[in-house]
Amino acid sequence: MDEKCFLGKTVVITGGSHGIGRRICERFTFAGAKVYSVDLAEPAEHLPGCKTFVGDIGEESTLREFANFVTSESQEVNIIVNNAPPVMRGLENCTWNEFNYALRVGVTAPFMLVKLLFDHLAPGASIVNISSTRDSMSQPNTESYAAAKGGIRALTHALAVTLAGRARVNSISPGWINCSGADYKGSDLTQHPVKRIGTPDDIASLVLYLCSDAAGFITGENIVVDGGMTKLMIYHGDYGWRFEG
Repeated sequence: MDEKCFLGKTVVITGGSHGIGRRICERFTFAGAKVYSVDLAEPAEHLPGCKTFVGDIGEESTLREFANFVTSESQEVNIIVNNAPPVMRGLENCTWNEFNYALRVGVTAPFMLVKLLFDHLAPGASIVNISSTRDSMSQPNTESYAAAKGGIRALTHALAVTLAGRARVNSISPGWINCSGADYKGSDLTQHPVKRIGTPDDIASLVLYLCSDAAGFITGENIVVDGGMTKLMIYHGDYGWRFEG
């Protein structure tokens, strides 16, 4: 893939100030794209070529202001990356408002952002939604996050059909991604068939591929990027893993 294909393209991303979103912003700006990010906080360090709008995408007014901010400077939007994470709460501690807020950030906001930018989508536009392997597997008390990630995965194929001929829409389900830089060892590594934990660059690389012409025949798909972790059957005592229940 020739990353020069993003030179002069306009990229819109949610949750671009840290972690996976930050790396996606870096990769697109390095490839010559104009990047517009919305996040609850400013990034620790600003990137040339990336403008950050501070606000809560769980609020419709923020999305409208952000969309106006983007379209006041760029008449065409080539790429949208819906990355902002929802809150993770469960039956033990999740309130009505928290659960609905998770769905607003994780499902409603991606839908509304595409709707607000629809008239500005460039021919051959690409949309990538960041889901999670939690869209198909769970830990206890993570219902709000799992529901939001399951929702954005389903939203992906719905948008792909609606936007057929206008934009390709795909989603990525990351597994364990080390966004903290922590030094993991032992069973944390060996329970992954690739024998390591993922990095933000693993996800950013796929985002750029899906947004390139090289992926022109891919739409409506969800791609799991987890080092094979969800394919490895683990019993008590395997790969340093122990069950304590």
